[in-house]
Amino acid sequence: MAYSGIQMFMDKLNQLINCNDIPSINDPAIMGERPQLQLLYEELGSMIQTLFIDQHQELHDHLKVADLKQRLIDATEEAEHNVDLFLSGVHIRNTAQDFPLSASEDFKRSLNLDDVRRSLKSVEVEVMSMCIDCMKTDSSPRLNQSAAAAAQSSISRNTLGSKKLMDEIFVGIDRDAEIIRDKLVEDQKKLVVVSIVGMGGIGKTTLATKVFNDGYVKHHFYVRVWVTVSQAYDKRAVLIQILESIDAQLDLETTSDSRLRELVHKHLFGKRYLMVMDDVWQIETWDNLKSFFPHDNNGSRILLTSRFTEVAKHANLDGLTHHLGYLNNERSWELLCQKVFQGNECPKWSIKPGRKIVKHCQGLPLAVVIIAGVLAREAWSEKFWEKIAERTGSYIVSDQNGCLETLGLSYNHLPLHLRECFLYLGGFPEDHKFKVKRLIWLWVAEGFIQKDENRRLEDIGEGYLMDLVDRNLVIVDWWKSDGSVKVCKVHDLVRELCLKKAKEEQFILKTKTSQLDQVKKRPYKVERMFTNNGIMVPSAQNCRSVLISGKKGFLVEDIAKQFRSFVLLRVLKLQNCRLNDFPKGIELLVHLRYLEIWKESEGFPSSICDLWGLQTLIYITGEYSVDLPSNISNLVNLRHLRGGTISLPSIEKPMNLQTISYISLGEGVENFQKCFPNIKELRCRTCSDEQNDFKSLTFLERLLLVSDLKRPVERITFPSSLKKLTLGTCYLPWSEMSIIQSLPNLQVLELYCLAFEGRYWNTNGQEFPQLKVLHLEWLNIKVWEAYSRSFPCLRRLQFKWCLELEEIPLEVGDIPTLELIQIQGCRETVTESARRIEEEQGDLGNFHLKIDIMEVDR
Repeated sequence: MAYSGIQMFMDKLNQLINCNDIPSINDPAIMGERPQLQLLYEELGSMIQTLFIDQHQELHDHLKVADLKQRLIDATEEAEHNVDLFLSGVHIRNTAQDFPLSASEDFKRSLNLDDVRRSLKSVEVEVMSMCIDCMKTDSSPRLNQSAAAAAQSSISRNTLGSKKLMDEIFVGIDRDAEIIRDKLVEDQKKLVVVSIVGMGGIGKTTLATKVFNDGYVKHHFYVRVWVTVSQAYDKRAVLIQILESIDAQLDLETTSDSRLRELVHKHLFGKRYLMVMDDVWQIETWDNLKSFFPHDNNGSRILLTSRFTEVAKHANLDGLTHHLGYLNNERSWELLCQKVFQGNECPKWSIKPGRKIVKHCQGLPLAVVIIAGVLAREAWSEKFWEKIAERTGSYIVSDQNGCLETLGLSYNHLPLHLRECFLYLGGFPEDHKFKVKRLIWLWVAEGFIQKDENRRLEDIGEGYLMDLVDRNLVIVDWWKSDGSVKVCKVHDLVRELCLKKAKEEQFILKTKTSQLDQVKKRPYKVERMFTNNGIMVPSAQNCRSVLISGKKGFLVEDIAKQFRSFVLLRVLKLQNCRLNDFPKGIELLVHLRYLEIWKESEGFPSSICDLWGLQTLIYITGEYSVDLPSNISNLVNLRHLRGGTISLPSIEKPMNLQTISYISLGEGVENFQKCFPNIKELRCRTCSDEQNDFKSLTFLERLLLVSDLKRPVERITFPSSLKKLTLGTCYLPWSEMSIIQSLPNLQVLELYCLAFEGRYWNTNGQEFPQLKVLHLEWLNIKVWEAYSRSFPCLRRLQFKWCLELEEIPLEVGDIPTLELIQIQGCRETVTESARRIEEEQGDLGNFHLKIDIMEVDR
């Protein structure tokens, strides 16, 4: 449990104490314990304030603080375990009449938190003692600074072992080196920073080395200096590295820091220099070092390598940020042969297992080099190569001086709030593609997202993901049209790192068999179970998450039969377990926050609506529509509801829903704004002219509307808050576009399958003030008259299967922000007009506009 998990428990306590409108907790047994819960809430709140929130530096430097934080976390885990068991007992006794659960008598009928409160009191006493000590003296126990510096130096030295693996390997980076070299030697007088960015082991240092030693680069720069900055940054050490590279005769040991700065400036001033700053980890490091380098307007350059995109972007105001990609299979094979056979021809028998091996390395040069080191031991043994081909991943991961050490540095550098999110990725199958939205919903349900009163948890979670992307630990697989990430994945080696760290920290249990590994853990340590063979019975009552990822798997055990093992579940993800009936027992899991289920029948029992903690409900039904129970509004914490076609009953009270899809309008919802005042994303079908007034949904940012009317939709309005609008089969006349043009915040407009009907659209110079993406697909438009002034912010223009469209107006090319025109399945005249736009813009010096003609599947 991290701080975010404590926050989540405090929210639950707050609801148990103060909420009187939730039937499930408005129970005499629970209300009778409110004084005790209130006392726990206050005592925990006091300790949280002192240890996690207040910024008393003298206290936080104290060596005991980390231990006290852990003891507070342990006490919180124990408290949550006891409270949740008590709540489950109350819930079972009230709702389990249909189940022969005699075991429910074993659940606690009353709540005893005496042990927890004694633990909290012990922590409080020690914290108070430390505070008194800190007030008496300024010399509170702190880390020995010289010892810390020595430890950091040791870390820096240890990383060199990994970097040597990459020395003098220049396969597959010739084009990258050419791009970097050309930027370094271009005719520009001011000081320019060029950055190479990529994940650990991708070959950033190798590429920088190749450029640094290039003959033309050597000739071009009067002074060339290589500085390894690394994670353990030391300003004095960097200054000494610079000076030793320039003049090895200098005696620098006793020289002051200020004198070192003077000498660096003196030796570089007036000379055209190339400064390589390898492995920069933090923006602050760059800010501290950049002032050392003189700006002489003589063509000097700084070449910076980093794992972090944000560092490169911060350093490069007018320079180049070069993202180093993976090797393809051919280059990986070439590199493997070079390292194993040292220029000799490889035997024919090695090709088949060798190709399999490099495929497992997934284009990561360091992985290829490490496995080459293994193969070189028995380079001419066919049997050995075949053995390695079957176990490539484990051989790479077991090399403690190779990949894990390099990638492990990235993990060690992660802020604490990102570690749980990162480790969670390791539980999913190899090559799994994460739907970002659902991944973030899972993070929220697990309690990984740290609250910020001014932002939604989902928005914070998206920031966490982008941080992992910027650190090159997560790969973007599919960008949305608005520039956010739709699908992501992790490199197999990164996943192996996740699994290794997760095992060390007992973060998840992953199994492919029917028996879980028994591991020693704290009494209340949370278990998370990832499996692809149906539900397995956990080893203890601490199981909080079950995620089944197997394809077309089946639920092999009814949860009710093994209920005690699952009673504390927060997350149950059964999407790929195709069920005929709703499993008995799920409605007893009162602590569920995330439920994803695939059921081949309509609806679900109304008892599900007693699960008052449920935040996300994903209900896949195939061809069936879902009739929601009349008591759906009892789910006071429900934020995301997704299914097939959802028909809502009359809602008794407002809900906190933020996402709904797909809902059928026109059947029982009289006042959408009253029922869902906080809705931000809505996907819906309409079969009525009466309920298409969305203007009152003042928080709505994304709307997808499809009509079943087979005629123009009338009386349709939109809120000014809308950022993305997707329409289909609405048969609107193009004259109605003025309603959409007036939306001040609209950034993405997607029109599908006769969303608008008519052969002629003239924008009439009316402006879409914020529109960045315009997508037109399967429309019967023939002539489009558009003007650059209508789209001041447009970046992407897409035409797909607009079979009658004659051409794209030439003036579209004059839109200053336009980056891409994408065409698929349209007339040849449309393609020709796009090429004319590209040519005309090229003549005007605009080479940023790209034309993408997508192939048509025949």
